[in-house]
Amino acid sequence: MSSREPSATRADAAPAITIRNVTQRFGDAGANESVLALDDVSLDIARGEFVCLLGPSGCGKSTLLNIVGGLFRPTTGEVKVAGRKVDGAPHPDEIAFVFQESTLFPWYTVIENFRIALKFQGVPKSEWDDRAMAALRAVGMASFARHYPNQLSVGMRQRVNMARGIAVKTSILLMDEPFAALDEQTRMVLGEDLSILLAETGKTIVFVTHSLAEAVFLSDRIVVMTARPGKIKTIINVGEKHPRSPDFMLEPRFSELRNECYALLRDEIRKTMASQRDPQGAGA
Repeated sequence: MSSREPSATRADAAPAITIRNVTQRFGDAGANESVLALDDVSLDIARGEFVCLLGPSGCGKSTLLNIVGGLFRPTTGEVKVAGRKVDGAPHPDEIAFVFQESTLFPWYTVIENFRIALKFQGVPKSEWDDRAMAALRAVGMASFARHYPNQLSVGMRQRVNMARGIAVKTSILLMDEPFAALDEQTRMVLGEDLSILLAETGKTIVFVTHSLAEAVFLSDRIVVMTARPGKIKTIINVGEKHPRSPDFMLEPRFSELRNECYALLRDEIRKTMASQRDPQGAGA
């Protein structure tokens, strides 16, 4: 099995993603319904790096991920992927998404869902099934290629979603709380699979999560965000090789990093709770 040093430690790593002064406001400034979701966020993400966005609910983590993925334009600022400006349009040649909810078409089998994704990316038809089966084998789902999504458990469907992200062979994988609906044991196993995937493919992965343990176990760097409007509060370097063993979770450093994350987030979570009780007062 291959082993990879965290890319955040490599000085020569060119950025895969560049985020500069990104602000996102929903609604017109000054209007009662206006929401400032992100405020002047800047971040470089190196090629082959695993970065987790960690913060309280509503702090703009998913919004930032969607801006990087080209699902909409920021109000101000810009994002570049592989040196190309992202301007509210997806880059399927560079970026694949894995969402919290399954995005499999229920009326197609697993392998038919792969064919649709690969067709959309422009992959030659002759490669569809080979790519699909190789990716499914990587996550232990090859024997379910002819099954329909409703014949699979939630965890199995997320394995298929991960495999589809592998099959399209993009250099960047954006993951929005992909394990949130899973039980703890399945989350741990899929987390190990994801660490192995990173070590073997060198993909750049940006991962949104609310789980402190998940962030520490998976990340090269953890980007801790403030309560809304989301800003970068601090960035924590984890400094462990991939793939990671569950034994890492038994080490004192794992507990120290998890506790550091909680200490940084505690006040931000309280601010979010206060804003939910008194929206007008918290927004001032």
